Amino acid sequence: MTEYLKMDAPATERRLDDMAQGLVGAPLDRPEGPLKVTGSATYADEWQIDGMVHGVMVRAPGNSGRVVLTNSDAVAEMPGVLAVIQDDRLLRNPAQGTADAAPIQGARHAAYHGQLIAVVVAETFEQARHAAQSLQVTLEDAEMVPVDPATAATEPRENQALDQGDLEAAMQQAACRVDVVYTTPSHSSSAMEPHASIASWDGEELTLRGSYQMLKYNRNELADSLGVHPDRVRIVSPYVGGGFGSKLGLAPEAVAASIAAKQLGRPVSVALQRPQVYEATMRRSETRQRVRLAADAAGRLIGLGHDARVSNLPGETFAEPVLQASHFLYAGANRKMSLELARLHRLCAGSVRAPGEAVGVTVLENAMDELAQEMGIDPVELRLRNIPDEDPESGKAFSSRRFRDALESGAEAFGWADRPGVKERREGEWLIGYGMASAARINVLKESEARVTLLPDGTARVETDMTDIGTGTYAILGQIAGEMLGLPYEKVDVRLGDTTLPPAAGSGGSWGASSSGTSVYLACEAIRRQLAERLDVSEPDLMLKDGCVTYANQTKSLTEVLGGDEIAKLGHVVPGETSKAVRQATFGAYFAEVAVHAASGETRVRRMHGSFAAGRILNAKTARSQCLGGMTFGIGIALTEEMAFDPRDGHVTNSNLAEYHIPVNADVPQLTVELLEERDDWASPLQAKGIGELGICGAAAAITNAIYNATGVRVRDYPATLDKVIAGL
Repeated sequence: MTEYLKMDAPATERRLDDMAQGLVGAPLDRPEGPLKVTGSATYADEWQIDGMVHGVMVRAPGNSGRVVLTNSDAVAEMPGVLAVIQDDRLLRNPAQGTADAAPIQGARHAAYHGQLIAVVVAETFEQARHAAQSLQVTLEDAEMVPVDPATAATEPRENQALDQGDLEAAMQQAACRVDVVYTTPSHSSSAMEPHASIASWDGEELTLRGSYQMLKYNRNELADSLGVHPDRVRIVSPYVGGGFGSKLGLAPEAVAASIAAKQLGRPVSVALQRPQVYEATMRRSETRQRVRLAADAAGRLIGLGHDARVSNLPGETFAEPVLQASHFLYAGANRKMSLELARLHRLCAGSVRAPGEAVGVTVLENAMDELAQEMGIDPVELRLRNIPDEDPESGKAFSSRRFRDALESGAEAFGWADRPGVKERREGEWLIGYGMASAARINVLKESEARVTLLPDGTARVETDMTDIGTGTYAILGQIAGEMLGLPYEKVDVRLGDTTLPPAAGSGGSWGASSSGTSVYLACEAIRRQLAERLDVSEPDLMLKDGCVTYANQTKSLTEVLGGDEIAKLGHVVPGETSKAVRQATFGAYFAEVAVHAASGETRVRRMHGSFAAGRILNAKTARSQCLGGMTFGIGIALTEEMAFDPRDGHVTNSNLAEYHIPVNADVPQLTVELLEERDDWASPLQAKGIGELGICGAAAAITNAIYNATGVRVRDYPATLDKVIAGL
């Protein structure tokens, strides 16, 4: 029996406020943590399968032309080599998130430098790698194709355009105005675990052990790519070593492994080498953003403009949604926004953690800081004056919003009142500055299913194909089930990452916990009702705690009530009218202190604080960890991260962890996080909203605003490397 909910009305019961077990919200450890830190958790390329052989992908040496393997026969005769495969079903690009169908296929024509165009399979990885490196690839009929987003042809995204009121007039009438252009570079997800897959066939049945975030979509994408029915495909992904968006959709190695395994009749492992991860998985698009702000004499916005240019390959529909939060974060009656997409031959652009807001809110918050400086208004106060009463474009109410609280509480926790003026504080050779920025991220509920079984021994099992990419899914779903069924945390067994289980929302868009958690919640509600029927009482009169049922002044153990039976229920949630009736979003604020060396321009983040509101916090420890990760991501965006492309052919020039500089221990100071509790009845019956990406949305701006406060140097071309800072000193 399925417990079905279409989210058409706010869920006002707030049952989790009154449960007895005390699990939801607690800062509990992740149950799979010991497996991961001891090396016992099996990741995608660690499965040991009899007869397994290894494949290595081959890269295109250019960005256009027909691919010709000139010495494939000779390579096929090399020691240990089993096959050199070039197949029209190989992927040209990875799939976009939730694509649910095959991405662009056909690797016989190059679209970008580094595209994966063939796979060499051998008995050992070393033999396969040597053979792949020996394969000579030429590109016939190659053409000059655009690789520079500044000069490539662009197309307007009409569905992103907004023209409300008269922004031009508002800019003319404003007591103070800001009109600035910022640029951000491409970013790579740089997950610790490379993309990897092991494919094995049993007759016509395919099992793929892969590193993926959204299995119900990935299965359909893989089946469509191979030309088989999805029922014949199983994907197993119990542990994912980071994704950050790059593993939302199917990647080339999965299709290559599957084709090779079918052809050879043996399991085939294909793991991307680190340069291939940078060259052939999703990048965040670079952006060029123009922000216009018009304010009256009191510092209240009367106009807001945000125009952006992003890029992607020909044929791809994804465009980095940089305007998402600009639509609702601040007031201003006159508004104009536009997004244009440049078509160029660089690797595929797609979702990287917090697509849109990670760079869009960052630039908006830089512009707000510039306006505050122009007007002589404290940056926190400027934002407080411009919090809209309702969505400034649609007039819809906000479902819940502790934005003001985040600004005020964060400022107090950080000591913002002690902020120096521009270039006022110095410690020896170091210039000290404070900066702040707002955080905002849209909130989404996605269709999700889960099965919960209450077993005769008084334990419970949760099953769903939801993944855990390091975000704490195993913990959170166990907490929800334990809370609803009155079971200790260790009495709940959570099973994830297998397409034979009920299809979940998947890990992405910060919707995973609230969506999959709601399906677990619904299944547990159905189990509670069946228990109540057995005891001939109404379900709200049950109190479940520590494996016992208390009702009508008596207590029984769950095992006694079950009497040797098990109760299994399926929970199924789908989005409904609540996603349209109100504006759902999460909010927060960042505060940073930096030290900038007066001679070299080197910037060090000395401390950073974030205050965040995202509905009910399901696990205080995992939520805090997500915010810490987001803020660390923000340090990278602000100071170090940049994919560099050769201007001649668009190839990635820093395709490794040595030269793509992510923040390491020495770059990250002690970060503090404050989680502001709230309940959002419109979001889900859990009253929870997504928090995984909120911690990054605007974090970089707090740092670059602090650099300005320290030095008077405004870096508008990210990242703020020392050469850009010192040029203005």
